[in-house]
Amino acid sequence: MPIRITGMNSGLDTESIITALTQKKKDKVDTYTGEQKKLTWKQDKLKALNKKVNDFYNGTLTSMKFSSAYSKKITTASNANAVTVVTGESAMNATQTLDVIGLAKAAYLTGEKVKVGDKNASKTTTMAELGIFSEDSDESETKTLKFKIGGDDQDNIEVSIGKNDTIESVLSKLKSADSSKTHTKLDFNYDEGNGRFYVASKEMGKAASFEVTEGDAMSKLGFVVNAAGTNYIKGSSAEIVLNGTKYTSDSNTFEVNGLTITVNEEVKGITLSTKQDTSGIYDNIKKMLKEYNDLMKEFSTLYNADKAKKYKMLTDDQKEAMSDKEVEEWEKKIKDGILSGDENIGNVRNALKDIMSKAFEVTSKDGTTSKITLATFGIATGSYFSTDENEREMLHIDGDKDDTVSSGNPDLLSAAISTDPDMVQSFFMQLSSTLSDKLFNLMRGTEYRSMFTIYEDKLMASQYSAYTTKISDAQKALEAAQDKYYKKFSTMETTLSKINSNSSSLAGFFGGGQ
Repeated sequence: MPIRITGMNSGLDTESIITALTQKKKDKVDTYTGEQKKLTWKQDKLKALNKKVNDFYNGTLTSMKFSSAYSKKITTASNANAVTVVTGESAMNATQTLDVIGLAKAAYLTGEKVKVGDKNASKTTTMAELGIFSEDSDESETKTLKFKIGGDDQDNIEVSIGKNDTIESVLSKLKSADSSKTHTKLDFNYDEGNGRFYVASKEMGKAASFEVTEGDAMSKLGFVVNAAGTNYIKGSSAEIVLNGTKYTSDSNTFEVNGLTITVNEEVKGITLSTKQDTSGIYDNIKKMLKEYNDLMKEFSTLYNADKAKKYKMLTDDQKEAMSDKEVEEWEKKIKDGILSGDENIGNVRNALKDIMSKAFEVTSKDGTTSKITLATFGIATGSYFSTDENEREMLHIDGDKDDTVSSGNPDLLSAAISTDPDMVQSFFMQLSSTLSDKLFNLMRGTEYRSMFTIYEDKLMASQYSAYTTKISDAQKALEAAQDKYYKKFSTMETTLSKINSNSSSLAGFFGGGQ
């Protein structure tokens, strides 16, 4: 930036004069800058709206196109404490009888006390001190600790120990060892306070169970089952009888014909009743309509907003003359009305509204075919004159307890689901598919719009770049005009300076001659 000297000889406020002379060029910079910022606000609003449309399209709307959204079933148990059931899509509507014969258990051994004299052995106690090896035995001599897994003689956890091994080092070996065939591991611990080893299977069931084998080393480390067998729980599988057929599981959960049955108590004579879950189908339809309503309300709010024409984009100079709150409120007016009457929003809103009023052909359970609309299920918009402008396209379900507009009307949707769920499914699958196809077409990529976008994002990005160029060119033109005027005024100031200097010299000459 060159040094600009102003008004020193002329006494003129050249800064103000030049500002006035170049104001039109400054206005052009401010206009382009404001329009680019306004475009950014518009892009941000449309981007947020586009995300909501995509979430609806990819989420609830897509799931409602498929039968899985309507094949909701539920199973109740006569003894809910003894058994819990998760009902799959393929489960059959039926009443069944269940006996829980046994629960799955994990094997568990509480070892006998390990002593040195009359004291409990510590983790530093050696195998020699326990009498497993004699003091004069060779250090290369070893003995084996062995646990049989799952009742299989070919699947064993085996650990070799020597005279200098301590309880702690034996414990470490046992924890890291796995079985020869299935590579099963067991949990081991040694409690110094009680002087006992503890052994447990990592999983329930017969396959993960273990048995202790006989041997001197095993017995001296307490790995024995006492005579009463009270210190050992043998791992076992769960067993149920469903409709006279026996099933076993290494856990307490069974997968049988679409039912996931988890047993908690050994009880007989439990009744399982599987039937259509009408509330689940209702909830899915209600969820889809709620998301549709949320979108339509936002479309309407943005489209019907006040254009706020008297609120122009503020320049930096204007902002400096206002408080932060005043600037925020001013800009909010512009942002709120920035998509008023937007063509893209209007097109999407009208397209979705048209589809929701369509009739689709369905076949009732009595075999008759007819064309029906959402109104058949008591689903419609509210009264035009008593409904807020931005909520006139929202749909209400008669009998919906959460909707104050329609909660008092007969619940036709629930009644239809209860009496003819296949017909309800057929209608809403067609509706969802048609709605999805329309959205897909509205979001199809073009020269000006990316795929899955409801607005011309590519065009707007191009417009943003164009504004950047315009701002740069306008700024250069402003600076060039300012430089031109500053040079002219500088020349004038230089000339005036010379004149003043000559006048002073002449005055001095005549004054000096007196």
